[in-house]
Amino acid sequence: MCLCAVVAKKSYTFVVKFSKMSFRNFKMVGYVIYGRGSFNQLDEIIAPHRKADAPMIFLVDHFFEGKPLASRVPLKGNDKIIFVDVTYEPKTTYVDSLANQLKEEFGTVSGVIGIGGGSAMDLAKAVSLMMNNPGSSSDYQGWDLVKNPGVYKVGIPTLSGTGAEVSRTTVLTGPTKKLGMNSDFTPFDQIVLDPELTDNAPANQRFYTGMDCYIHCIESLQGTFLNEFSKSYGEKALQLCRDVYVNKDGWDADSDDKLMMASYAGGMSIAYSQVGVAHAVSYGLSYLLGTKHGIGNCIVFDHLEEFYPEGVKEFKLMVEKNNIDIPKNICAGLSDADFDKMIDVSLGMKPLWENALGKDWEKQMNRERLKALYQKL
Repeated sequence: MCLCAVVAKKSYTFVVKFSKMSFRNFKMVGYVIYGRGSFNQLDEIIAPHRKADAPMIFLVDHFFEGKPLASRVPLKGNDKIIFVDVTYEPKTTYVDSLANQLKEEFGTVSGVIGIGGGSAMDLAKAVSLMMNNPGSSSDYQGWDLVKNPGVYKVGIPTLSGTGAEVSRTTVLTGPTKKLGMNSDFTPFDQIVLDPELTDNAPANQRFYTGMDCYIHCIESLQGTFLNEFSKSYGEKALQLCRDVYVNKDGWDADSDDKLMMASYAGGMSIAYSQVGVAHAVSYGLSYLLGTKHGIGNCIVFDHLEEFYPEGVKEFKLMVEKNNIDIPKNICAGLSDADFDKMIDVSLGMKPLWENALGKDWEKQMNRERLKALYQKL
């Protein structure tokens, strides 16, 4: 539909046409609680969402099995903790197995609470959705394919940087592709941001997930989808990343606080824009080699000077300052068929490439150029 204004001037009339504009109307997280010790309020937060004879299910990163955090989970009645294996990034088969297990054991559940890094939170989102949607989670890999809301779901990060706590996607590796369940039904109903939970994270893992946030910001702020909404969040998240990884010597509680908020703001930035080359390429690595998302982004970003020269320069400074080793030569010895699989996955991430290179991205990023990039990694 076109809106028109008829304007009379002297002896003639002309029509000004205003084309109809389309804006993204995206779903955000329902409720957010932030602060050291806020995890202690989890019991009262989830209490109104409990249903008779339907348990709360806590999907907890297996790193915490036998550790104090697991004993703090507020179990009641027939609630259940499942320590999820996040050695590799979530697969659709694992999501389906967990959802089917819960349906067989309980019929339905009151909610799913994910406690851990990005993989644990993605599993919680996906399992929540599959409790109320038929078929396999692989059927919903794509944009806006999910038809029904999931059960109540809560995200509680114990690592900062992935932005999974605010994302409208849950990234899964399926039989033929690595792609998220991107939908308005995917975001958490509640997130609990407690920086105390990240206190004892391993240094390397903390860096890799922190750089996921940093790379989110660089790709968003330099992308063709940039707008003032994403810019405002991205700039703040970038500032916080620099405070933590460039301007400070050593790690302290303030670093955990800042990185947790950087993760939130970075996730919000890409919610209304997109990521770019590093993420598009790292999806191929993850699909073929099982490379974890954060470290995969670091491996790729280390070689992206032609796309993000200033960002890569600063990234290398942060790597050196924080004494982090970035793996090299992970694609050495791969066959042409292996490269083709990674290229197929990567080129399937069309919105990411368009954000990075514009609408004519396919003229710029062909299979030969992408293969040459993979060969550097």
